Amino acid sequence: MGKKVFVGVDGCRAGWFAVFLEEEKDEREKEYDCKWEVALFPEFSLLMDFLENNYTQAEPLVLIDIPVGLKNGGAGERLADTEARKIMKSRKSSIFPVPCREAVYAESYEKACEVNEKLTGKRISKQAWNIVPKIRDVDSFLVKNENYREKVREVGPEICFQAFEGSPMKFSKKKAEGFLERKKALGRVCKSSGEIAACKIIEYSLSKYRRKDLAKDDVLDALVAALTALMGNKYGFVYVPDKPEIDSMGLKMQMLYFSSNTD
Repeated sequence: MGKKVFVGVDGCRAGWFAVFLEEEKDEREKEYDCKWEVALFPEFSLLMDFLENNYTQAEPLVLIDIPVGLKNGGAGERLADTEARKIMKSRKSSIFPVPCREAVYAESYEKACEVNEKLTGKRISKQAWNIVPKIRDVDSFLVKNENYREKVREVGPEICFQAFEGSPMKFSKKKAEGFLERKKALGRVCKSSGEIAACKIIEYSLSKYRRKDLAKDDVLDALVAALTALMGNKYGFVYVPDKPEIDSMGLKMQMLYFSSNTD
């Protein structure tokens, strides 16, 4: 079995923060070993260039906390979002409505609201508009690079934390208590997923980058995405929804997570 590299990606003030976990199985020992590194990229295409140039012998799986696949319009939301909220229980507000494709490429918030209301019947929130540049960044890359569409998939960090812990997180990730409970959840998962030290990755990342570029919770979200990729590759993913909707550009509108409770 060859090497694989699992990448968790989250948007941050400086662009994109990525955690790389490179796994290689020793067939004699029947165990896994992981090397890791972290990096910041101003654009998603630069992240993918880095992956291609530095992990030439490894098969990649990139899980990213950003909507992948966009509806052209219509009254309903993406099924991925409505199904994710059903799973999220107390943290369903972390999944918000995704603008339609034309609104994502609008030049201003007011224009995006006008377009989205015309095509879907609803304006878009400021929260959604704030991440539109990042949605556009990933969407434009995947539209142009069909070979990466199965290698770059959408993830919801709060769903992943809930699946790892077996219950929703009690505190907001922006609070000290929320940071600690998520850090502990990652530490518990790491004990069963090879030589990965969650605390070391988190502490190294926070010491390497300034808070004006990278928030503490960005590190948590990227790491849970990377671990989800690793664990799901070993034991299987849960897909939301089971059968994905496909957008007009051929992109799957589907989230992935790993659950140890899945039969």
